[in-house]
Amino acid sequence: MAITQLHPALDDGIAPTAPDFSGGVLVCNCSDRPVRVRIEGQVAHNHACGCTKCWKPDGAIFSVVAVAPVDKVSVIENGDKLEVVDSSALIQRHRCRACGVHMYGPVEREHPFQGLAFVHPERFEGKGWAQPGFAAFVSSVIEAGVDPKEMDGIRARLRQIGLEPYDCLSPALMDYIATWTHEHQTRSKLAVNA
Repeated sequence: MAITQLHPALDDGIAPTAPDFSGGVLVCNCSDRPVRVRIEGQVAHNHACGCTKCWKPDGAIFSVVAVAPVDKVSVIENGDKLEVVDSSALIQRHRCRACGVHMYGPVEREHPFQGLAFVHPERFEGKGWAQPGFAAFVSSVIEAGVDPKEMDGIRARLRQIGLEPYDCLSPALMDYIATWTHEHQTRSKLAVNA
């Protein structure tokens, strides 16, 4: 499989973050009754993701995905077209049944990311959303059919455009998960001993 495109929002030049970006509306690919989801405020932890669960544009081997607080995400049009991709997954990815675009994915169960919703910021109608800052689950593109021999080139290309490639999440997010886990375990032990 020849790699022609990481993702249009990466290969076509990473758009700059606008300091005054205050949110916007994500729109699916439908020309008839598109699903529209409002995001209030800037997104966080934007990154390229190689996992096989995230929605990717045709031809892309990575998704571009960020998070927003669940209370800042609202479906404003045609929510009747949405369905959950996998109800057993941690991220409850809501996609448009007609075009397949994932519109938002809240984390609802107890987890460090509970209260956040994963979104694909390139679906914003406007520009200015936070630039991607790293690449996660890079080796997972192999599971989607990328030849392992291409991985050195893919990692080199990611670094060339300023995205450090990881085979998990960024160190800051991994530290956050470990801190949450430690604090949760400590609270559980204190509750048992009380």
